[in-house]
Amino acid sequence: MTRQRQPSPLSPATLALLESVRVQLLRLHKILLDDERAAYERIKGPMGTPGQVLSLVMSDPFFDWLHSISRLIIKFDELSESAEGTEEQATALIGRARDLILAKGEESEFTRKYKAALQRNSAAVLQHAEVLKTFRDD
Repeated sequence: MTRQRQPSPLSPATLALLESVRVQLLRLHKILLDDERAAYERIKGPMGTPGQVLSLVMSDPFFDWLHSISRLIIKFDELSESAEGTEEQATALIGRARDLILAKGEESEFTRKYKAALQRNSAAVLQHAEVLKTFRDD
């Protein structure tokens, strides 16, 4: 009889790594959002109140490409808070984040716009390097 291997629960070290990657992704997301907001306002004018900004970011196609990183951050939160989270899920999620930031795979809208943001925004470049450093720590 073959014995199936049980998934490993999240270790304290993995939880710390998930939090570290999450924080770096949040910082990157804020930089990208601020950069995209400035571009939006150059084209369409001021975005308005914080509530109006949030509504536009969530619904206007101009910001759709940022949803890829937003969804990843949510997944990091969910996994960190889950009592059933496993080492295997954490490894897979960190891999997804790495692939997104390194633009692995097909040339998506995120990849295209992210590369453009890195070309024009030095803060994005610096934060990109911080995210990569966090990946190397895993």
